[in-house]
Amino acid sequence: MDRLTAMRVFVTVVDLGSQSAAADHLDMSRPVISRYLADLEDWVGARLMQRTTRKLSLTAAGKETLPRCRQMLELAGDLQAAVATPDQTPRGELRISVSTSFGQAQLLEAITEYVRRYPQVRIDLQMLDRTVNLVDERIDLAIRTSNDIDPNLIARRLSVCRSVICAAPAYLREHPLPQTVQELARHNCLTHSYFGHSLWHFEVDGENVSVPIQGTISANEALTLQQAALAGAGIAMLPTYLAHRPLRSGELVQLLPQARPKTLNLHAVYTSRKHMPATLRSMLDFLAERFTDPPEWDRDLS
Repeated sequence: MDRLTAMRVFVTVVDLGSQSAAADHLDMSRPVISRYLADLEDWVGARLMQRTTRKLSLTAAGKETLPRCRQMLELAGDLQAAVATPDQTPRGELRISVSTSFGQAQLLEAITEYVRRYPQVRIDLQMLDRTVNLVDERIDLAIRTSNDIDPNLIARRLSVCRSVICAAPAYLREHPLPQTVQELARHNCLTHSYFGHSLWHFEVDGENVSVPIQGTISANEALTLQQAALAGAGIAMLPTYLAHRPLRSGELVQLLPQARPKTLNLHAVYTSRKHMPATLRSMLDFLAERFTDPPEWDRDLS
């Protein structure tokens, strides 16, 4: 029996909650997972888990064995790292999760430059407008715009994500220009399904102001809202990483520059600093160098 592999299987089954999930994560079949667990139980001389069709629970012996298995796996990893010949050339696959709007507006261009620099790297880009579970969905790196990051994850701050209130000239020709944030309540506002759906938050003259808004179009991602704004459908709150080009071209007009929507931080999020692959480390450094603070897309914007 490969005892280290058996320990890794045991720890993964516990962490993911099922043998099938562990099989997918470790790229093994269910029978192989079961065999490793049985061999480990034979080796320690005790049953480690109670397994039913609905749930998995650790026995008393399993609870004693689990932290020791984790420690053994960490020691084995440290030993491999200590004696291995360093090879810092990025290679292999990175699975990256990002929102559709940031992925298309900013990350795709960056990824293209990265793989041109490191042709032995393959990127599996998952553009998803929801918060993913990095372990369950086998994500190596997630790009998130948030001020509330899961404390169980490691986050490297890359830059900031600011937003602007804007509308197309066609909309403004037919509707009065709002002079205060309160007047937005009388306009057709294009809203995000999950963020600020009925209430927009601002900082005005050092004070926090919340304004109830409503409108005829709502969407679950910002690209759709930008297209609606460009078509003259209403007023939108858009991230500057998406809106900067139409603002500079005049296709959109910034409104209420004295009012600042809530600023979020742009993070690269991953699961652990231990034994970080060279490819992941190089990607983190690359993105930190590219997405500075202030970011390039905020230049020349008020």
